[in-house]
Amino acid sequence: MTLAYLSLGSNLGDRGAQLRDALPLVTNGEPFRISKVYVTEPVGGVEQDDFWNVVVELETAATPRELLERARAAETAAQRVRDVRWGPRTLDVDILLVGEQTSEDPEILVPHPRMWERRFVLLPLRELAPALVSDVLLAKAEGGVVPLGTLDELR
Repeated sequence: MTLAYLSLGSNLGDRGAQLRDALPLVTNGEPFRISKVYVTEPVGGVEQDDFWNVVVELETAATPRELLERARAAETAAQRVRDVRWGPRTLDVDILLVGEQTSEDPEILVPHPRMWERRFVLLPLRELAPALVSDVLLAKAEGGVVPLGTLDELR
């Protein structure tokens, strides 16, 4: 078993429900912890509503490819549409880290290539794994991020 970290975000529909509904699909019954929910500014220049983002820490034997399949199943269940790059979405699931594993497969790059640039990933990741995110890394990251509360509090 290894620790994997996944980033989940939503800015369409009932954001809290989208995130809650994705959890059983991405965790597949394996032990997990989840960060607080953070309200985050969108990146990529597309005009859209703010996101709700969380990071999930998962104790898993799954490979990066298997985690990608779970992520895609969760996005499909949330009726995600991919018509505008970095546009609004019901659910976005990114595989950040899978233990010490790396993948250069273009479909599933691990570690996630842009995670260290994005405060909406680093702040919730730091909450779960403080040793992974230094003050220096957090200071270099971009984007406004505000803690909102736990997913259970936001029902």
